[in-house]
Amino acid sequence: MTATFLGLEAALYAAFMTLDLTGGSGDPVKYASIAVCLVFSVLFARRGGNRLMAAAMALTLGADTFLLLLNDWYGAGVALFCGVQGLYLVRILRRCGRSLWGLRLFLVGAAWAGLWALGLLSPLNLLAAVYFANFLVNACQALSLSMPLFAWGLCLFLLCDVCVGVHNQPELFPGWLAAFAQVGMWLFYLPGQVLLVLSGRKKEDIS
Repeated sequence: MTATFLGLEAALYAAFMTLDLTGGSGDPVKYASIAVCLVFSVLFARRGGNRLMAAAMALTLGADTFLLLLNDWYGAGVALFCGVQGLYLVRILRRCGRSLWGLRLFLVGAAWAGLWALGLLSPLNLLAAVYFANFLVNACQALSLSMPLFAWGLCLFLLCDVCVGVHNQPELFPGWLAAFAQVGMWLFYLPGQVLLVLSGRKKEDIS
């Protein structure tokens, strides 16, 4: 089943990256690739894998419905991604028992102060700051655990979101970086999601 999953995702990845690089619209293919992640995360969970990963992928697909497919209701999409990071925090707590709430609150406050200094305060940006601060701490914590697929999946996912930030505020960055971010978002996003799905397999399915 793992080989089938990887084969499908590789084909979809090649298809939408080709469309992105040639000026086509790969959004439907991108959305399909996340739907495939959800399907296989559920299948792995039914075989004794991690159910949290299936729930996280369901929220991820919901977020991408707003942010990618509908290109609307961005606050709802970011809120769903906050839920995704909440589920990943639960998984981390089950392994290390540390929430690091003090650090999380400090980073949120620092991010809000930065938004204020840049004149970028808005309800959506405030919510995005909460999301990103918690995501950053989750990714750093995951690197200290013995879950390499989960950790590297989060890191690639984080790189995607860095690209999203650059893409949304191109005036703050060099032109070459803003141009790379356009492609870099999904260059990192799908591989990260694939690793996260694979991290939820039952040990007997990992080979």
